[in-house]
Amino acid sequence: MSPIDYIVLAGYFLSITAFGLWMGRKARTSDAYFRGERKFKWYIMIGQAFGVGTHAEMPVAQTGATFSQGFATIWYQWKNMLITPFYWLIAPFYRRSERTTVGEIIEDRYGSKMGLVYSIFAISFFVFNMGVMLQGAAKVISVTSGNIISPDMVVIAMAVAFIIYSFAGGLIAAAYTDFVQSFLIIILSVMLIPLGLKEINGFAGMKAVLPAHFFDLFNSASGIDAFTIAMLAVNGVVGITAQPHMISMCATGNTERAGRIGQTFGSMVKRLVTIGWALTGLVVAALVIKNGVTLADPEMAFGYACSVLLVPGLVGLMLAAVLAANMSACSNFMVNTGALFAKNFYKKYIRPESDDAVILRIGRYSGLGLASLSVLFAMSIKNVMHAFLFTETLAAFMGIIFLGGIIWKRANRYGAAAALSVSFSLYYLINFLRTGELMLVYKWTPAPFGLAMLAGFTVFIIVSLLTKPEEQERIGHFFDNMRRKSDASEPGVDGLKPLASETGDDLLLLDLPGWFHRERWRGFFVRYREDLAGFFLSWLVVGALILLAWGILQI
Repeated sequence: MSPIDYIVLAGYFLSITAFGLWMGRKARTSDAYFRGERKFKWYIMIGQAFGVGTHAEMPVAQTGATFSQGFATIWYQWKNMLITPFYWLIAPFYRRSERTTVGEIIEDRYGSKMGLVYSIFAISFFVFNMGVMLQGAAKVISVTSGNIISPDMVVIAMAVAFIIYSFAGGLIAAAYTDFVQSFLIIILSVMLIPLGLKEINGFAGMKAVLPAHFFDLFNSASGIDAFTIAMLAVNGVVGITAQPHMISMCATGNTERAGRIGQTFGSMVKRLVTIGWALTGLVVAALVIKNGVTLADPEMAFGYACSVLLVPGLVGLMLAAVLAANMSACSNFMVNTGALFAKNFYKKYIRPESDDAVILRIGRYSGLGLASLSVLFAMSIKNVMHAFLFTETLAAFMGIIFLGGIIWKRANRYGAAAALSVSFSLYYLINFLRTGELMLVYKWTPAPFGLAMLAGFTVFIIVSLLTKPEEQERIGHFFDNMRRKSDASEPGVDGLKPLASETGDDLLLLDLPGWFHRERWRGFFVRYREDLAGFFLSWLVVGALILLAWGILQI
């Protein structure tokens, strides 16, 4: 790194920290700190969803996978591509719950014990995910610096970085800095491509030295077959519903539509930049052949490209972008971790009489403490891709009870507990029998995951049917909330929030078994107007992105 790189990096860090502190200066209540008072505009929601959903380990992992196995490995990151339109359908669930954490939604649906189980999972999820993000950034920055800076030093420095303004400004600071940092993430995703193509004589030079299957959008040579994509899609669509930061992603906009637009199209921006990461992997694969270099770890490919292609100034900009990719997600996770501890543990089990000022203080300090644990987990991670898929697999098992509880009224706490026990146990048992080793993080493969999910859903249904239903008044209130607009300016004729069916905002996925009844189809296109229009538009964008990737590979 040259002096100008240090200036760029320091300038970024000081600027974004000052901006975050300034934007978060009004976070004086727990609602402002944890939910931003649900006032974010649609474009802030897009930036937040894109920034939080895009981490430094993702370009590292995707570039490394493409470097070693070809472009078709993009489906490890595009695993949610085919289910992204469903984000439009599920986003209103979280705002209509009127809750601050997903743990509270689980408690409303299944009772306090299941809420506690979920909250323990959610805090673990945040700690693991922050650890994965920190290690991903460490690999890039360590290699880019010529290994002058150790990965552990990077992990510690990154942790300090995102804590500063998150502690002070909460979700307000996190959301607005996410929006600003999303532009840096886009720079991160495309900067290396033109520089690398110039070194290897463009696409012609790349195709002259790499195997033909490296340029397939889909093939089995990369290890990504149709079954794998299907299981990754199941992982994504079920798991996303139970990820503990979904309240901040979908329920903090000033309207329900802002939440839908943010989560759906912020994720689409991520699918777009993933093409850049995959192309970078192809460029590096050709570059190392040209330079006669061997990389000991494929995940060093991104860092290697930074070290040989970037000139002074651009190195600092790249490292700033890496910091942006991590800080945007970690700041959000830290705030959500504090919310979970303050709301679901401290107020419920330690001091129920706590006022708002106490909850705000506990949220800040618990978020700080739990974020620090992520540093320890980061230092134990060896493979970023495997760790990334591990955390999402845990969420998918939890998603059985979240998604199942939304679309099926008869689901109960006994079925939920059985589903979690069976899916987690079977997943680890199959992997242990397959590898002969007992590990926390197994390499993700589709068969063990698919079997565990199938068993989990089966047990969920059977046990729920064979045991006592949930208390009807409480469940009735839960589903009544889901059928009413959460952003209406005036109450309905009954004095409550107006029914969503009156404004075309009824939810397609709600009470899915009811679709077999004639009543469900009366006024279908009027009642579900918002769902249908956004769902259709989302599929058009998915098709355009896949067509774009295919077209680039034909150059």
